[in-house]
Amino acid sequence: MTVTAQVTRIAIACHGGRGHTARLAEAVCTGAGRTPGSEVIVVPVERITSAQWNQLDDADAIVFGAPTYMGTASAAFHAFAEATARRWLIRRWQDKLAAGFTNSGSMAGDKSGTLGFFAGLAAQHGMVWVSLGLAPGWNSTTGSEFDLNRLGFYQGAAAQSNVDDRSGKVHESDLATAEHLGARVAWLARIVVAGRAVLAR
Repeated sequence: MTVTAQVTRIAIACHGGRGHTARLAEAVCTGAGRTPGSEVIVVPVERITSAQWNQLDDADAIVFGAPTYMGTASAAFHAFAEATARRWLIRRWQDKLAAGFTNSGSMAGDKSGTLGFFAGLAAQHGMVWVSLGLAPGWNSTTGSEFDLNRLGFYQGAAAQSNVDDRSGKVHESDLATAEHLGARVAWLARIVVAGRAVLAR
């Protein structure tokens, strides 16, 4: 049976902080864009418009991103999360795919708190969480800091940038890991969209 190609819409809802997390968003966008039929948009949540809310509503997958401040996502992202309550009331994001990425100054930096917050937000909306899907890197004598998932997170993509670095530079492994996440989300979204099309026949 031939399945007609479907457009898959991926939205990246993020707050950029000092520039490092915005670089990660670009990497997620690049990875997602490599999947045939994907349309990818980046929505800056600190200045979200009505049209961008509609784009999130129409997306097949939403990837959340924010820097980790004091063990959780930034205040700007929390404000966005609270504003999604109207969508929660009508279950507008039910069964969409969701994923997340974050950055902090330390290798660990309590980034799991932020990724857990994203996963909890997705669960409240009835979304389906997409993990990073990678084993940890850089955890053996044969590994290196250039391994994918060098920081060893499972729930999503995590990055580290020095607190005194104002350039927005992000380690190439962390960017590659974010690209992997974007590609994984887009590929799984494509499967879901195609499956729904078949079931609707």
